[in-house]
Amino acid sequence: MPQGGPKTKRGLLDSDDGRLLVRCYSQDGEEHRDFHFSPLSMAPGLKDALLAAFVKRTAPGAGLTSLGSMEKSHRALVLFDRYLASLSWPPREASHLTPEHFEGFYDSRSHIGSASTELSELKCTLVRVEGISDALAGRLAGPLPRRPQGEAKQSYSRSELKRIADAARTDLRAAARRIRDNRELLRRSREGELDPGDDRLLAERLELLDWVDRFADVPRMTRTGGKTAGMVETPRWVKKFGTAQKIVSWLHLTTAEVAAGAVLLAVMTGENPDVIYKVPAAHHRADGYTGAAGTAIVALQKPRRGRRAHMDLALSEVPDWISVPETPDEVAARDELHTPFGLYVLLHDLTARSRAMIGGNRLLIGYSATGGGSIGRGLRPLSDNGLPVSRLGQSWGLTADTTDQRGELAPLHVRLDLLRLTYIELHQKPVAHTEKTAATTYLARNRGNVAEYQKVVASTLTSEVNKARARGAMATMSAQDVERARTEPVVVAAEQGVEPATLQRMIAGELDTVLAACSDHTGGPHAPPGEPCRASFMQCLDCECARALPRHLPLQVLVHDRLAERRDQMDALPWAQRFAGPHAQLADLLDQHDEAAVHDARRAATAADHTLIERFLRRELDLR
Repeated sequence: MPQGGPKTKRGLLDSDDGRLLVRCYSQDGEEHRDFHFSPLSMAPGLKDALLAAFVKRTAPGAGLTSLGSMEKSHRALVLFDRYLASLSWPPREASHLTPEHFEGFYDSRSHIGSASTELSELKCTLVRVEGISDALAGRLAGPLPRRPQGEAKQSYSRSELKRIADAARTDLRAAARRIRDNRELLRRSREGELDPGDDRLLAERLELLDWVDRFADVPRMTRTGGKTAGMVETPRWVKKFGTAQKIVSWLHLTTAEVAAGAVLLAVMTGENPDVIYKVPAAHHRADGYTGAAGTAIVALQKPRRGRRAHMDLALSEVPDWISVPETPDEVAARDELHTPFGLYVLLHDLTARSRAMIGGNRLLIGYSATGGGSIGRGLRPLSDNGLPVSRLGQSWGLTADTTDQRGELAPLHVRLDLLRLTYIELHQKPVAHTEKTAATTYLARNRGNVAEYQKVVASTLTSEVNKARARGAMATMSAQDVERARTEPVVVAAEQGVEPATLQRMIAGELDTVLAACSDHTGGPHAPPGEPCRASFMQCLDCECARALPRHLPLQVLVHDRLAERRDQMDALPWAQRFAGPHAQLADLLDQHDEAAVHDARRAATAADHTLIERFLRRELDLR
């Protein structure tokens, strides 16, 4: 906090070296980060005002929920400080800030793609500064420069997605085999089943295994003499087994292998990258270890969803012999990586010891041989900056389906956000967002697989129409049949395959089911024999008990028209899956009448008919 202000856990003033910083916590409370303000070169009065505004913006309930968003806000202030320092007469107090300073900052950064984002972050902080001028307040209330249109994201093709998933599975299978073999070796050693005898190499290996299990590191020594006194190094006998990372990976996943786990989670769940990085190890076994298909429910959090931030994800559909994590040795490595639950089981098992050593509730934990600042080497949760996944993709050396300017296959860059986009496209459903967001933010901006998507839609259309026509259209009665039934009921009833009494009730309109009349509501194919039919009236279109009479034509025309309208209002694939079959069946029914009859039926539809059809299509007439 500014000099003289109260010391809190969020705002700290280090009295030893005078560093001015703000400590911020993530919404889940698991992480914190210190944002330093001492390096800012602006005058103390202005610095204190901006610091107080930053504290307000990062306070609980103020809107910023992740450390990443807080980092963006702090970076904008650092860049603003650099801009003000370049001026001949920089402002010294908050009241000295003018609209020209705000717009000048943008002009100085406008050549950079992130300039609009930085200006927006600066605005959100400045509006919380006390004592700014009315002129600046008015400018902050105005519109920001329009962001430049960025390149549309491109999802992966099916073949590219398969290559990525196969590479991730290969890495994790190798890691599982390595760690489980070394766990077994360590168990046998500790229980006295394995005696190295005179085998010095085996004895040293077993000693290292025990050390790694207890400390997640290798033995180290400190030099005592010469110019290198005080330097920490690995003993020579340890080096012959490889690097520290290689040795620690005998019992722990590496950062790259944990990144492979994150990639597979994205492939199979389509969750947001920030959510995947923080997938918890705590879970609920919905199957109750009953021997049925295993299901683990994990509680996820997507902070920017506000009051809907907390959500549950069910990971299921796996062989019934998988469990978490009581009997991990019964899990077959080749079978556990093709379902979300199987993957979760494996990662939970392989990181169990790592998690016990560092604490916390993160699923994705691995060993890193390096670390920036004071982090250093050791076990840590997977970083959320995307670098481990990016580097892993580079190490795989995969190629895309497209070619570069030289005509060679372009490298395939692996990104969790593109895996999420691909999942949403292939499944055509939202994941932790609304259908509108899926359509406008994801699918509409995706320019990856339009041709492939069109092929899927065309194939679905053909399949649904063929199935509908293979089932056949419902039986019809012409106006002549209805007239004959009045004088020859027994003959017409025999032709229609119904009892004469049923025929009379059908003609009287007592058995109508919107699009037709039902000749036997307890003997149809959609319910057990003798029980009333509970199927949707839309299924009358291919039911053997349905009979279409002339008076049903206006209703059939209205439904046909409404389904055609929905084709323009919905995504193509869902329409094809839900309505292509009924639309084709209705088209076949209408083709049995001439155009004039269809036109007259459309005009003859009453307001009551329109109301009935709206209720019918909203499924208000279905039994729930």
